[in-house]
Amino acid sequence: MKLNSSNIQHLFIAAVVLLCFSCTGSGKESDKSSILESNNIKVSANDDIKFSGDTSTKGMVFIDGGTFMMGGDNDQAAPDEFPKHSVTVSSFYMDTHEVTNKQFKKFVEATGYITTAERKPDWEQLKAAVPPGTPRPPDSVMVPSSLVFMPTDHPVNLNDYGQWWAWVPGANWKNPEGEGSNINGKDDFPVIHVSWDDAFAYCKWAGKRLPTEAEWEYAARGGLKDNIYPWGNELINVGKPKANSWEGNFPYKNTQRDGYIGLSPVKSFPANGYQLYDMAGNVWEWCADWYHPDAYKNGNGKKDPKGPASSYDPEEPYAPKKVTRGGSFMCNDSYCSGYRSSRRMKSTYDSSLSNVGFRCVR
Repeated sequence: MKLNSSNIQHLFIAAVVLLCFSCTGSGKESDKSSILESNNIKVSANDDIKFSGDTSTKGMVFIDGGTFMMGGDNDQAAPDEFPKHSVTVSSFYMDTHEVTNKQFKKFVEATGYITTAERKPDWEQLKAAVPPGTPRPPDSVMVPSSLVFMPTDHPVNLNDYGQWWAWVPGANWKNPEGEGSNINGKDDFPVIHVSWDDAFAYCKWAGKRLPTEAEWEYAARGGLKDNIYPWGNELINVGKPKANSWEGNFPYKNTQRDGYIGLSPVKSFPANGYQLYDMAGNVWEWCADWYHPDAYKNGNGKKDPKGPASSYDPEEPYAPKKVTRGGSFMCNDSYCSGYRSSRRMKSTYDSSLSNVGFRCVR
């Protein structure tokens, strides 16, 4: 195929989608020579971010530490959710809900911070995360942008993420659908289009940190033992709506049984046993850990595990990825069942999407 500007743009967008948001964990580990060690990865500098001085735990809940079984609970669990293993976590505080637009705006106004999506992509950085020989995209693509969910009007191949993701110039946390859109009246909605770097910067300013994957799962389970969801074992589409997810046929028909077609304000659904809201659905949440499909293989009996020292995804061996948890408004049993407490997801640390946010711990 002859590569022209349109072809290259399509390939670049497809590559961004695959790098940023893979929903399955299949693939061979034959490319381990391509693994990028975490100590060789330079994330965006946050040296100018100073602690705000707020040491209160307002808006957080205290979670008493303990030991639990971490990992898959049913036949929907992916290979990277096994083996189920015993983990102990120390006590910590966690935000009761995801960081909101109002909270993130306060951070930006105090620091002048510019998010990843608001910056022009750096090709030297990007090409290190794609296969050698990938052509440089045209300048029309290399502009401040983010990945925006675009529902289809018909059934599509659920293995082809490019069917419902679009690389949209001007999309960012303030303009979630791109130029001309805004977040007016959405102060209490979770902030989106934030990369792991952006979440890290916010935590630094707030005097907090991102939760480890173990802390996140322990908190999501809310004191329940080996239950599938934060609310128990009742299927998500049975009984009263329990989380913001995709009801109907993904990605073209959402019945809005839960009352929402996209994002919902935080605390729109009942809290779990630890009084934490939205630990399932609404937006995926960044964790501190690097992603590795075999992270659990030697994890039994560990206390306060911080995840692997390096990132590896057999589907995209060149792309360093961080863990995300909790599922989003896009999750459906036919696609990823991300609202399960044990469900793991991964995304490149410098990516931003319209269904990813975060919450903090201290």
